[in-house]
Amino acid sequence: MPDTALYLAIVMMIALNLYALMGGADYGGGVWDLFAVGKRAQEQRDLIAGAIGPIWEANHVWLILVVVILFSAFPAAFSLLSISLHVPLTLLLLGIIARGTAFTFRKYDSHKDHVQRRWGRIFAVASLITPVLLGISVGAISQGKISADIAGKTFAEVYIAPWFTPFCFAVGGFALALFSFLAAVYSTVFAPTDELRTDFQKRAIAAQVACAMLALLVFVLAEDSAPGLRESLANSSWSILLQAATAVCAISSLIALLQRKFLPARFFAAGQVTLILWGWGLAQYPYMIRPDMTINNAQGAASTQTLLLGAIASGAVLLFPSFYFLLKVFKHKIEQPISK
Repeated sequence: MPDTALYLAIVMMIALNLYALMGGADYGGGVWDLFAVGKRAQEQRDLIAGAIGPIWEANHVWLILVVVILFSAFPAAFSLLSISLHVPLTLLLLGIIARGTAFTFRKYDSHKDHVQRRWGRIFAVASLITPVLLGISVGAISQGKISADIAGKTFAEVYIAPWFTPFCFAVGGFALALFSFLAAVYSTVFAPTDELRTDFQKRAIAAQVACAMLALLVFVLAEDSAPGLRESLANSSWSILLQAATAVCAISSLIALLQRKFLPARFFAAGQVTLILWGWGLAQYPYMIRPDMTINNAQGAASTQTLLLGAIASGAVLLFPSFYFLLKVFKHKIEQPISK
């Protein structure tokens, strides 16, 4: 396996990681927009809109990077995924479009109550469904039911069965809980008042409990639905250390939340999500799509990979400073000093 292909796969994982930490938190913000309740419901929605607004569109650059690398460097994997999972992926894209459109129109359309409720409802429901579809797609990639051999098979067998399973929906629910947890933790840092911090502190703790329960469900269902993935997670030499580190981050973030130390809670929450994502990536390796498509047999022309890697390296010189500047310019306006 050429090193270039492995390097590009690692870049894809880094981009997915950044998308989960930033774009995932934006999805979670939409979930809490839907479930904003009580006398501070509008304040909760305003906080979420203020946190998402400045950079919500920019976060999709990481997902775009993943797609570009996939179809440029691993065309066989891109072809198989875009055909076999076209139903959830199409719904995922429609969710992203509906979410962004509703968020924009809620900001600039009429501020009459019924108009605001309509756009707010679309934004929140799309934010709820889209991460589930993203998780379902990840579950299908890991499950091992996707195949290029479709001869003699029905539409349902080829295009529905690979993802319409309890395991895939459990992974979707886990992704939703994880993103909601991130959003709630981030909001405790951004919240300008103690009352709002308390609101999101409670949401973060509840979401963390949901994450633990759904993670256990995914692990149990993987025994029959994704045995290869479970075997890697349970018996690999690295798995015990990684799972221990993940547990430390999860427990530490929970303790920090209970003690109202929100900045450390944010650090440990981001660490938890990062370790979960890389644990999945290591458990998948060397497969891009189980059970047959590896990094090796999915790759395209070596010359394309080399040029792509050079383009990514060159682009990173501009992308990362630009993203940092964007965050610095806009995010500081909503962050308030809090107890450390």
